[in-house]
Amino acid sequence: MISKIVSAVLNSSGKDTSIAGLLPTPCLQYATKHFGYPGGIMITASHNPPEYNGIKAIANDGVEISRDEESKIELNFNSGEIQPVSKIGQENNDDRVIPSYVDSAIQVVKSEKIYSKGFKIVMDIGNGTQALVAPIIAQKLGCKVLTVNGNIDGNFPGRGSEPTLTNLGTLSSLVRSTNADFGVAYDGDGDRSIFCDEHGQIIWGDKLGASLISYLLKNGYEGTDIVCPVNTTMMVSLVAQNEGSKVIHTKVGSVEVSREMIKRNAVLGLEENGGFMNARLNCVRDGALTTLLVLEMLSSNSGKSQLSREIMGLPNIFQYKAKFHCESLEVADRVVESCASHGSILRVENLDGVKIWIDEETWVMVRASGTEPLIRMYAESTDKDLLNSKVREYTNIIKSVLDSDEIT
Repeated sequence: MISKIVSAVLNSSGKDTSIAGLLPTPCLQYATKHFGYPGGIMITASHNPPEYNGIKAIANDGVEISRDEESKIELNFNSGEIQPVSKIGQENNDDRVIPSYVDSAIQVVKSEKIYSKGFKIVMDIGNGTQALVAPIIAQKLGCKVLTVNGNIDGNFPGRGSEPTLTNLGTLSSLVRSTNADFGVAYDGDGDRSIFCDEHGQIIWGDKLGASLISYLLKNGYEGTDIVCPVNTTMMVSLVAQNEGSKVIHTKVGSVEVSREMIKRNAVLGLEENGGFMNARLNCVRDGALTTLLVLEMLSSNSGKSQLSREIMGLPNIFQYKAKFHCESLEVADRVVESCASHGSILRVENLDGVKIWIDEETWVMVRASGTEPLIRMYAESTDKDLLNSKVREYTNIIKSVLDSDEIT
């Protein structure tokens, strides 16, 4: 319904439109770039529930428009000015997108090695659009694929639209019971992916990303910069440092990472929430391509490597992530300020929210979500006891501010 409205409005303003139909966001971004469209519009709520449906605008380079461009569009819209139209645009269909994307994605990885291993994968599609791409592309590479929540349904009746540590129990148990090589779950529009190893152990997105970075920097991606948000695990920096590469931190948000990758001509980028980016296809998050890269990583030895072993090879760092409901940005700002001014610390970074370094190997970050009425907290340390202590300490600060606002 929203797609029809968007297309009709563009036609009425003189623009031709091509309808790509139901497909993952990375496929639309790929088509916008490689088919020479001046722009693209994705109708999606991304990983959010369906009531958050909206418009994701894609520039002609296949990447979401910048925050500045978003502001310009909103200013133009709010001005109420309508440009005169000399013609009515036409609506057409473009059915090339998924087949072309699949062929191009396969070319990014060492497909013959993957095909020779005969992997078994469990995919939790989450009732999202990767049902049209991820299983098909894996099967083309000789994988046996078992799917969970494989029927597309915009109400997301299975486990919801966002894969999390708490809703992937079915995926984990099916990986174990079928002796699969690994499992992977996608969000609603298919640009993010969360993995579990052969034992059904769920792996946080930035930890999986660090493992991929470690592999890729040794196998054809030597020397490239890595771009990631400021809330990303220290593992990425340590892995990059070992391979002589540099990490550039941005504000939180996939568009921030993608735009910085283009600016610096960087090939690899990632987010802590399961978004991994490879510029050899496009500088955007891509759940299906990430799955192919994991398959390549596990096929790099003479036999099959185990995902658990790849993860075990990472630096030993303990992580914590939490979220707190908060409707007011004003209250969220007070939370951030209270955390920033608390205690004796090493230093504070204010790139996005506040990142508080307790020492060189321990940090706590607090910020307001940009997509939901939430405050998010992230923390890491090489010392588990210190991490737990600081998590309790800053959780109490956050709850204290939120409780005082409710009383007020």
